[in-house]
Amino acid sequence: TAKNILIRSSSVPETQTGSVEFQISHLTNRILKLTYHLKLHGKDYSSQRGLWKILGKRKRLLVYLSQKNSLCYENLINRLRIRGLKKR
Repeated sequence: TAKNILIRSSSVPETQTGSVEFQISHLTNRILKLTYHLKLHGKDYSSQRGLWKILGKRKRLLVYLSQKNSLCYENLINRLRIRGLKKR
């Protein structure tokens, strides 16, 4: 069920909704919910496009965070259990 998928970011308070860490964790929750939805509704192309847009936004925020604060970036991807950016 989609309700069980949500990840609470314990280290980022709810009051810091503008912080990069909160935005990435919030986008990750939305990605998980949309992925679950698309498993049930495979031909929902509007939701698929929305998922791609959210993935792109999260990737841009991860790039920004990795350049500005690499330690915080490493902690965040480990806590959210998401794959890190490709090294060039």
